[in-house]
Amino acid sequence: MWPVGLGVLGLTGAALLHLVDPNEPGNYPTCPWLLLTGTFCPGCGSMRAIALLTHGEVLASISMNPLAWLLAPYIAWTYTLWLVRTVRPPTKPPKLTPGWFLWGLLTVIMGHWILRNLPWFSFLAPETPLFPGW
Repeated sequence: MWPVGLGVLGLTGAALLHLVDPNEPGNYPTCPWLLLTGTFCPGCGSMRAIALLTHGEVLASISMNPLAWLLAPYIAWTYTLWLVRTVRPPTKPPKLTPGWFLWGLLTVIMGHWILRNLPWFSFLAPETPLFPGW
């Protein structure tokens, strides 16, 4: 039941982002990290990326948060696995995620967090076009 509930919640959130533009001031609260530090967190731009994706603007969505697009296949895979294992429980305990993968995931997220706030990697910041002229 939990995977279905989370899926419905996610689709409801995507529908809300489609209908209520996150680019308009006052529609949603400001990111607390951005408000306190003035720097972008790894998730900054994700709401706008989902809103743009619901409108079919894929390249603009990627430019809002490239990390979200990089992690999307992994998130989709783990959600699907969770859903399948809920409907049809495995007969033996599932394998744990390897430690090297978790450390690599943490490294990618932290690297994105640091790099997107440096002037040389400003193309990782939200609203900066990854593909100028497209």
